[in-house]
Amino acid sequence: MTLQSPIPNSSSAPGFDVLPEALRGLARRGVTRSYRKHTLIIEEGTQGDTLYLLLSGRVKAFSIDHREHEVTYGVYGAGEYFGEMSLDGGPRSASVMALEPSVCVVLTRQSLREHIAAEPEFAFELLSRVIRRARMATANARSMALLDVYGRVVQLLVSLATPQLDGTRLIAERLTHGDIASRVGCSREMVSRLLKDLEQGDYIAISREGVRLLQSLPQRW
Repeated sequence: MTLQSPIPNSSSAPGFDVLPEALRGLARRGVTRSYRKHTLIIEEGTQGDTLYLLLSGRVKAFSIDHREHEVTYGVYGAGEYFGEMSLDGGPRSASVMALEPSVCVVLTRQSLREHIAAEPEFAFELLSRVIRRARMATANARSMALLDVYGRVVQLLVSLATPQLDGTRLIAERLTHGDIASRVGCSREMVSRLLKDLEQGDYIAISREGVRLLQSLPQRW
């Protein structure tokens, strides 16, 4: 279920300050909408020509196969946008769900055309974003093909960890074992076993604050 928001689309609207300056002009051309947690914002395979700028909350892009196995392509937060892959008129390549209450500016293909006509430089920003996500998809496909499950788990943990003053690295993002499994393409049971082994080996510490990497993770397990 989606809820229309009364927030006016102006540069002073709540949440617009999270957007880079280059996106604020674009945001003024759209309609602001609010989404409850677990709302399916985009459904894979459907037709669509809208772009979404995320003002607050978090969303995930994912696919589910006929066996109900889920693969997560990415998690996006405030200041990012999604839905650009269908601007060519093709079907949506992934589903997008709100992980928490979220507010987006929704823009049509026509609005985007008008903005590019007025601000031609934005076309390069959009192209750069598509290229970065294509490279990320290539890197993910490479890791799935060349790394074992442990290697993929380690790669994910390291990529999400932020250095701390005490020399450790912290993953503050709220991740369940199921979340990790869907991102690396394995079972939740396998993730649980690997994290337990790493915790028992004093490589990581799991608490309410998140997952803390206490030292460099071994290349092989």
